[in-house]
Amino acid sequence: MGDQKPSGTLSLVFSKVKPYLAIVSLQFGYAGMYIITMVSLKLGMSHYVLVVYRHAVATLAIAPFALVLERKTRPKMTVSAFLKIMFLGLLEPVIDQNLYYVGMKATSATFAAAITNILPALTFIMAIIFRLERVNIKQIQSVAKVIGTVITVMGAMLMTLYRGPIVDIIWYSRGRSHHKTSSTTADQHWFTGTLMLVACICGWSGFFILQSFTLKQYPAELSLTSLICLMGMLEGGVVALAMERDMRAWVVGWDSRLFAAVYSGVVCSGIAYYVQGVVNKERGPVFVTAFSPLCMIITAVLGATILSEQVHLGSLIGAIIVVIGLYSVVWGKSKDRLNSKMLTGTEKGDAHELPIVSGILDDKTDLHASKLKTTVKVPPAQEP
Repeated sequence: MGDQKPSGTLSLVFSKVKPYLAIVSLQFGYAGMYIITMVSLKLGMSHYVLVVYRHAVATLAIAPFALVLERKTRPKMTVSAFLKIMFLGLLEPVIDQNLYYVGMKATSATFAAAITNILPALTFIMAIIFRLERVNIKQIQSVAKVIGTVITVMGAMLMTLYRGPIVDIIWYSRGRSHHKTSSTTADQHWFTGTLMLVACICGWSGFFILQSFTLKQYPAELSLTSLICLMGMLEGGVVALAMERDMRAWVVGWDSRLFAAVYSGVVCSGIAYYVQGVVNKERGPVFVTAFSPLCMIITAVLGATILSEQVHLGSLIGAIIVVIGLYSVVWGKSKDRLNSKMLTGTEKGDAHELPIVSGILDDKTDLHASKLKTTVKVPPAQEP
């Protein structure tokens, strides 16, 4: 018995930490994807083609696991679930990712990673609209979530409307000359790219909300991930054929373009969709999006050292404001979860207490004995 207690404690700790480890690991994966795809786009790869190849790789990587591991638990496909999966494949793989690549190409990988920090705020707003989140102004956690959302949006607006001077970063600014990018054309591209990124994040938030509803109807994470990637590949292929008339755009050699398709397909589509689905089911869509600032920091370091990207003052100040607002939202969400757990535990405790009247041996005996009650603890039924 003594050996079981430490192992039981470790298991409990791991179960609590597991969602955090999963989402944090994804941020490292996303940071790598930002840099790798930026390099491939600079080499002339079409982002429409990249989306198709990315989800073709993801489908091939995840589908075998789904077929084997969920062959007995996979629910039957309904028309409603299929339509949701089709829309999920259009919303994130096609619309969101193409807008993201266009926006990142017009700005920078560091800026794209920074502005995605508004994702939790937009997801929170959509979650309220679709009644996945509740707001009670009398509770401090609800006030924190609302204020945090407002602050996050303000930071994103600052990043969009104000660039400011270039901030020199020690590890790459010395010995390198900055190219002046303050021309009207460059500013126009930056503004357009920012709008594309904001539209992309709106689609990304919608994907998480719809994924949350779809998981309730089709609770097979691996199969759902495979189907989303498959639909994304097919729908993205139609868009790519319409936009890229030159067949040479589909040719990929043994270079960073192939690596970008494989890496983003396996890590950022296949594994990411599955992990996000599992955590979304357990913790909700707001938690899934709460760790994006870590990705911003990693991308900023990699972008400065590998791509020699310039960091502007407006982006830096806006990112700091966004992070402050973000963690106000996360704090409120954590308090909501704690209160929900306490309420659920209380309800379960009450449900397992059955009052049994005792001492009533005869209706004419002691009147006080008929009012005595004892409480019997009934253990919850265990599944075989």
